[in-house]
Amino acid sequence: MPISWSHAEPLLVAMLIGAIIGAEREYRTKSAGFRTMMLISMGACLYTMLSPLIGSDLAPERIASNIVVGIGFVGAGVIFKGQDHTHGLTTAASIWVTAALGMAAGAGHTRLALLATALVFVVMALLPAIEHRIDLLNQQRTYRISMKLANGEAQHLEHLFKQCRLRHSIHTQRRYDGVVETTWYVDGPLRRHQQLVKLLMHDAHVLSFSY
Repeated sequence: MPISWSHAEPLLVAMLIGAIIGAEREYRTKSAGFRTMMLISMGACLYTMLSPLIGSDLAPERIASNIVVGIGFVGAGVIFKGQDHTHGLTTAASIWVTAALGMAAGAGHTRLALLATALVFVVMALLPAIEHRIDLLNQQRTYRISMKLANGEAQHLEHLFKQCRLRHSIHTQRRYDGVVETTWYVDGPLRRHQQLVKLLMHDAHVLSFSY
């Protein structure tokens, strides 16, 4: 089959789409960056272009539909659960949407693909500032606080949380070598967390803490 501009244009558009999204991910030093996003977008585009050529006459979309399944495995590879939080969800979602944009380019909907790319870039590059402001209003932190083993450790810490007007609940508690270590889930505005940190730093009952 001779190659024409009609075949090259979708691939070039897909490459551009992957470059735009990948540049943002690379700037934030994420695991799936510039080259990865370009390859995902171009791969999805090429599979979509090939679907009507090598697929069944009854179901030419079958190959393209499996891109969604395949890209799910790629996205799952960048998600990992830390000690307290799950990381990589935004990168996994960006992989998923990049594949969709590549499919749109491969199906010939280049204007739609470029418009959607612009919207995705706005979400990923500009909205983190709004997200940060929301985080200032409420954050959940996991505090690990070690104190000398005595009666009333939990009550003493609860008094500090209430003093800072923070919502709190005990997650785990363990005792060893005369020390009790308690893990707390604490919710509230950033400024109140900062107030709590200052109190913990100057509290004679607290041996160590982390969050």
